[in-house]
Amino acid sequence: MIREATIDDVPAIAALIRALAEYEHLAHELTLDVDALAAHLFGERRYAEVLLAADVGEVVGFALFFHNFSTFLGQPGIYLEDLFIVPEHRGAGHGKALIAWLARIAVARGCGRLEWSVLDWNEPSIAFYRSLGARAMDDWTTYRLSGDALAGLAESAVG
Repeated sequence: MIREATIDDVPAIAALIRALAEYEHLAHELTLDVDALAAHLFGERRYAEVLLAADVGEVVGFALFFHNFSTFLGQPGIYLEDLFIVPEHRGAGHGKALIAWLARIAVARGCGRLEWSVLDWNEPSIAFYRSLGARAMDDWTTYRLSGDALAGLAESAVG
């Protein structure tokens, strides 16, 4: 079963994010504040949305996404920030169901594309995405500003 998350699901979402950080060997970078997560997902200005996968009433996975915009298409898109299924529930179709639900949202909202990133070493996920018909955007490299570099650049802005 796939459903939209509610504010009551924030503890489960936070637990899934922690499990994802462990899986990706990035727990040392996790600085998640559950109250801030709730505000960003369900506050006055919603920055992202979450779909949940449940199996016999137990939340077993999530997809966190938000809108972006393609200037070349002149259309909105959806960026899938995270997709995670707890290991003991993988292979049961939850991941495919989440992405299919997200694709349906994208089409219904007039989006021109659905995009995401995957870690280079995550071969099981890469194979799964390819099986859906997704293709790698090998000509593109992701760049990121965060922490002191982000703050320093922000301070340099004029006006």
